Amino acid sequence: MQVPPASAPVASASPAPSCPPVPGSGLAAAVGTVQAVCTGTAEPRLMAGRRHLSAIGKRERAGAVAVAPLGLAGDEQADLSVHGGLDKAVYAYPVEHLPFWQAQRRAHGVSLFEETLWPGFLGENLCISGLREHEVWIGDELHLPDCVLRVTAPREPCGKFTAIMGYAQAARDMVAASASGFYLAVVQPGTVAAGQVFTLVPGPRGLSVAQAFAAKRIKHLR
Repeated sequence: MQVPPASAPVASASPAPSCPPVPGSGLAAAVGTVQAVCTGTAEPRLMAGRRHLSAIGKRERAGAVAVAPLGLAGDEQADLSVHGGLDKAVYAYPVEHLPFWQAQRRAHGVSLFEETLWPGFLGENLCISGLREHEVWIGDELHLPDCVLRVTAPREPCGKFTAIMGYAQAARDMVAASASGFYLAVVQPGTVAAGQVFTLVPGPRGLSVAQAFAAKRIKHLR
């Protein structure tokens, strides 16, 4: 997966159709694309000079990957108190944020070159394009060709996220940029693959992911 520069549009792996209406809602359903599917196993990783048991830094998978109620086949989480489980089975992250993180890492001296953050670097299972946190609400559903996923919560930055980003202000930057990504529960198991187009079907629309994340900002700005 190629991550474009911040000024360039994200290229979809396959052309996205026009937004179809949601039956009975009067709303148009947003459309996005799965750019990459990533999984990882929990193992000791050297981050910021210390070893942590973590499954962050996942790797891209080829072909269709099975999606079960507890997540993707071959995927693990090290700390089930904050990741994984039925309500946080899958983690989706907009690729539109990656140029921001690359720039922040360069600015803090973590990265001296123009290398691209690989898919799964932030611990995401689905690298998606066309859908950001202010455009998706808690309770909305992602309808893919062979599975359905429901949005449950924003991801909150943890110590391992800060460690793998390589600089102390990473959690604050995630909050300031509203670049959390979001967790998904599995409504209909099946498979998912890179290049698939999904439709976002609106739920109750009471609270957006961006609003839910903003409500937790004080906790992460201390």
